[in-house]
Amino acid sequence: MPHRKIEFRQGQYYHVYNRGVGRQSIFREESNYLYVLGLLKLYCSELDVAVIAYCLMPNHYHLLLRQDGDEPVGLIPQRVFNSYTKAYNKRYDRIGTLFEGRYRAICVDNDSYLLHLCRYVHANPVKDALVSRLEDWPYSNFFEWVGMRSGALVDRSFVTEHFSEIGDYVQFVSDYVAGLDGHPIGIEPYLFE
Repeated sequence: MPHRKIEFRQGQYYHVYNRGVGRQSIFREESNYLYVLGLLKLYCSELDVAVIAYCLMPNHYHLLLRQDGDEPVGLIPQRVFNSYTKAYNKRYDRIGTLFEGRYRAICVDNDSYLLHLCRYVHANPVKDALVSRLEDWPYSNFFEWVGMRSGALVDRSFVTEHFSEIGDYVQFVSDYVAGLDGHPIGIEPYLFE
């Protein structure tokens, strides 16, 4: 396999993503999603990597990560999804690869692109027409961003540094989704009162 050209550096942000081989599903049931989230929490803590945004979709995933320690961010998808593939294959009595190839990683060194990626990642379930409202997709940390859930897979200081008001981020995401298809994301206002 060719050597990866990206160099992982402390303090830098990375968009990490991959999809199932042949665009097939990589998650069959809720326990699959929860298993990956548990692995993500474990390895991010061990490797001193901050989760900024994530979304697990039926046939792909998006992670927006920041390398806070010396260990490269690239160890996260390796450890999480190698472990997951082994468990998945055992559970469903299958063999072989689950993903199209190596994960992809893009260094994010521009603030406006960084913030756009946050909303892109969170809006994925609506963009791909899996749900009509973001609050109907539990496998992202959008809920942590807007205060609807108190999970550990989020850098709260990053959120408040860039969006001091919950409504500002909701509007930011809503504007993006509305630009895709002309429809608002459907966030219920009572959720933020």
